[in-house]
Amino acid sequence: MAQSSSKRIFLCNSCGNEYFKWHGQCPACSEWDTLSEFHPPKSRRKSNGAPARKTTKLHTITHKKDRKRTSSGINEVDRVLGGGLLPGSMILLGGQPGIGKSTIAIQIVAGCGKSALYVSAEESEDQLALRAERLGINTKNLHVSGENEIMNVLEQVSVVQPSLLVIDSIQTVYNEDLDSLPGSVSQIRDCGQQLLNACKQKGFTVIVIGHVTKIGTIAGPKMLEHMVDTVLYLEGDERYDHRILRSVKNRFGATNEVGVFHMTSAGLEEVTNPSELFLAERTANTAGTAILPTMEGTRPILVEVQALVSKANFGTPQRNTNGVDSRRLSMLLAVLEKRLGNFMGMNDVFVNLVGGLKIQDPAADLSIISAVASSSKDNVIADGTVLVGEVGLTGEVRSVARIDQRLQEAAALGFKIAIIPKGNMKNVKSFKGLKIHGVKSVREAFQIIF
Repeated sequence: MAQSSSKRIFLCNSCGNEYFKWHGQCPACSEWDTLSEFHPPKSRRKSNGAPARKTTKLHTITHKKDRKRTSSGINEVDRVLGGGLLPGSMILLGGQPGIGKSTIAIQIVAGCGKSALYVSAEESEDQLALRAERLGINTKNLHVSGENEIMNVLEQVSVVQPSLLVIDSIQTVYNEDLDSLPGSVSQIRDCGQQLLNACKQKGFTVIVIGHVTKIGTIAGPKMLEHMVDTVLYLEGDERYDHRILRSVKNRFGATNEVGVFHMTSAGLEEVTNPSELFLAERTANTAGTAILPTMEGTRPILVEVQALVSKANFGTPQRNTNGVDSRRLSMLLAVLEKRLGNFMGMNDVFVNLVGGLKIQDPAADLSIISAVASSSKDNVIADGTVLVGEVGLTGEVRSVARIDQRLQEAAALGFKIAIIPKGNMKNVKSFKGLKIHGVKSVREAFQIIF
């Protein structure tokens, strides 16, 4: 049995579990068609001959003062990471092709001001030099390499001894001891583990760039996301020039934190006030629009919610959304019909979050249902009004988190009226120039805004 297991095993791309025979459905995570064949290496080389690490008493580590983060030189990146680059951490950066992953990585390398090694198996050294010249970055402390064999990369790390290592990309790096092609499950898993061991033992930071699949997840085994400390996604829409760096996992900072950038010919530039960006071209005094103070991580952002209700031209009405969950919209339409008597059965309903932003904040319910009702009634929501609150199936408006931060951002941008849940009125602060109304139900909110 031991001999056969050394020849091949099967790995689940979703959960990373191992099996000695192939299954159509993974017994662990119940996902279908996720098992791939994996050939373990016949012989293993010790990574750089590193000795076994000794145990340490925790109290001797907690009082150390030299575990300082290194600033990336980009405030928005530092915000997403939780304060900067932490020595010994491994960061996975994913995104669609051409979104700007390599650009932001080389800008981080230049901004941190530390010795760095940029390993690019997708671009030559000359191409990297052209990119650096176009971005106008300082390359004094930057070493570049076109190597893509993992053990050779680790040897270069031993020679250069960088504070920051960038791998572009993990799908092109391979271990020659493995009997599989670069980008396969076994290669990504093994190379990721080698890099993780090296950065933990030597105390340098690793940024690993990863390709994404057609559904938007990072290509390769899910175990890669489990083993790293931070997972970042660079998001954007080809129709817009802005990019959003989002943290979906962070052991050392807030999860779902975002940084907003503007794509220019000189690289990615920070957007210090995203609310102004998303509201720059908002349509005032028009039916079907509402302003939502949402939370992305710890940052409040004001966005415009647009809705359009029209008679259906075909038998089945359309329910189209952009930036919000379509199932959430279906629930809100049911509440609008059952609790408020606004029948939508024979109407097409379109909801759009302006600017290409995608949110999962349940506090958006009140602004969405109000925008839909505004379009249906052809009544305008007064300019300078923000709406926030989670809507339940009985039409009640439930409390939301971080209401003070949301209202503070609204007041700073000159909004005059805020419709919030009644439950948040107990501890809410007052803001100069902002009149706050607490409502228990959607019906009460409609009585104020219409």
